[in-house]
Amino acid sequence: MMTAERVYRLPSLKWDEALSRVSGAAVFIDELCAESLHWNRGAASLLEAGARSVRRFSSFESGAEDEPKAVFLVSASLAGRTADVIRDVVSLSRFRHCVVLSAATRTSSPRPPADGANPELEGGGGGGGGCRPPFERFEEQLREWMGGASCAAEVAHVPLLLLAPVAPRLLLLLAPALARLLPPPLPRDARSPSPELRVLLKAAAAELDALLEAAELREECFAVGPTSRLIAAELEAGCRARSRRKAASGGSSRSRSALDLAGAVAHHGDSLVEKILSALPPLPGHRSDVQVDMLELTGLPPSPENRHLVAPGCLAQPQDAAAQALWDSMLSNKQKEAVMEVRRHLVEAASKEKLPIKMGLGRVTADQLSSYARLFKGNAEALERHCGLLQLSLATAHTLRHPSLSRWDTCLAFERLLLQALGDSDLAAVLKQIRVLVGASATGSREHYSVDEVLTLLVYVYGLGVATEHESEQQQEESKLIGALALAVTMETELSPLLRTLTGCETPAELTAERAHSAMQRVFDTLRGVASARAHLKQLRSVYHAGDGVHQATYRPFLKQLLEEIYQGERADCPDVEHVSAGITELLKTGFSMFMKVSRPHPSDHALLILFVVGGVTPSELRLIREVVSTLRPGTQVLVLSTRLLKPTDVPELLFSKDSLAPDISI
Repeated sequence: MMTAERVYRLPSLKWDEALSRVSGAAVFIDELCAESLHWNRGAASLLEAGARSVRRFSSFESGAEDEPKAVFLVSASLAGRTADVIRDVVSLSRFRHCVVLSAATRTSSPRPPADGANPELEGGGGGGGGCRPPFERFEEQLREWMGGASCAAEVAHVPLLLLAPVAPRLLLLLAPALARLLPPPLPRDARSPSPELRVLLKAAAAELDALLEAAELREECFAVGPTSRLIAAELEAGCRARSRRKAASGGSSRSRSALDLAGAVAHHGDSLVEKILSALPPLPGHRSDVQVDMLELTGLPPSPENRHLVAPGCLAQPQDAAAQALWDSMLSNKQKEAVMEVRRHLVEAASKEKLPIKMGLGRVTADQLSSYARLFKGNAEALERHCGLLQLSLATAHTLRHPSLSRWDTCLAFERLLLQALGDSDLAAVLKQIRVLVGASATGSREHYSVDEVLTLLVYVYGLGVATEHESEQQQEESKLIGALALAVTMETELSPLLRTLTGCETPAELTAERAHSAMQRVFDTLRGVASARAHLKQLRSVYHAGDGVHQATYRPFLKQLLEEIYQGERADCPDVEHVSAGITELLKTGFSMFMKVSRPHPSDHALLILFVVGGVTPSELRLIREVVSTLRPGTQVLVLSTRLLKPTDVPELLFSKDSLAPDISI
């Protein structure tokens, strides 16, 4: 039987296949493959497998004179920009042997072929049969670019290279290629999503299809909401899915939730990893990892120049079992327990190395963690043995002392205030409070909130989806708030990345009052869609529970409600969890069930649940999934598939960006 752990390890096994081809080669790897490899085996695995050099996938790169072999690891189809870059690199080099490994199925690449591109040169799928076009013509092109028929060319498709195993204990797989996918609110009867969204939905279905194919699972698909229904329809339409249902063994069920933005932008006070992702700068080219300053473990004095000399640390430690265990603890536990685990691992490592550590009891502080880490300074062997642990420890220490933590607590307190205010009044009154906040910020008050923070708070408020009884008053307050925000934007001395995206202006000098007002108007158009995103649901319509004279108002996570609906109590059908029919047999069964006692498929029927959370998942939600399922159905195995690890600032950038769903076809 295929277990969740075995499914989780499949991408790493596929990377082992790819690594077996790089011996003696110059390796050219694109950004998405590099991010996935970072979490699977680590970039050093290329050199350990025998690669002579590792370079970016770029037209400005080439092989050295003494490098006769090249391996290209690409995420996109072999057409358009991808084919152009390969041609440029090969033409500038003296390769006699080229290997191209593509992770893209014919429909999975988020970069569609450029106009005029030959579809026969696209990367093929991995399942065989008519779904996989041949690569022979691209091999011929490679030989031409290398300069003769005597040169060797190999082109192959390796599935699952774009899935990143991020949490071994919590079993989280991320798809970096889909990191920009945060579907806009769609009505229930949506039939024609935008071409850009359609491309990404096809890519999402293709990644899931490849995973199920490799695991030899016969799935039962369940959808929650219009977007997941579209993904399920794409999955069911595939020829590999039809053949898999005839031949595969085992079973899995799949649900999805991207209907709860309030939880995604909330500043939860109990997640260490969420604060690390928010406080530390992102690792270049990555969506779910950060840079960790390692300068204090060297003999260099602290200065901006020296920081550029030392390679940054990161969170991903795929080759370090002890660091992986600590990373899982940081994800699984609340902040207090997670920080104590970091200290415990540091103390144990220092004791093993017989370093002069002084045990500290009580509250864990950033200075304490840094002092423990500095004990390893100057001990090269100890540094190498515990490098992963030290990177995670310093990430924790730097986050605990980061100045943004006070802003985090301030935003968390205001979110709680707004949550209670919605129970005592209505949305119009809450918008008035936020408008006062914007006005105070514009006048330089001590209670200063940036425009970015206000937009994040608005996503939280509208994401709660509280209905208003006074729609005209709400519209008036929205209009006033649009004006206040537009004025605040024009007063900014420097535009944040979010404001540059919203206004289309790079500098304040380019910004006019009209452009600022138009940008804020679009923001509120989107927010109204967010507020009604669950309106089509029957039982799972609300994530907000108003308080009364005894109890306070509370936020009820959508994922928790969904899992409780599936696993709690008797096996009852939830009208919001739609089973996607798998052919004429299931359609007949569904029809007969209206008149006869026919047992219809249910998500709780299977021992393995693959939960596909489109749009990203927060560390708090990840922990919540594990806690709810282990409590209600201890024997059920859960594998979470998502598009990125979310932090609060990610959601406004994805939600309000005009180009967030635009396929990447730039050069």
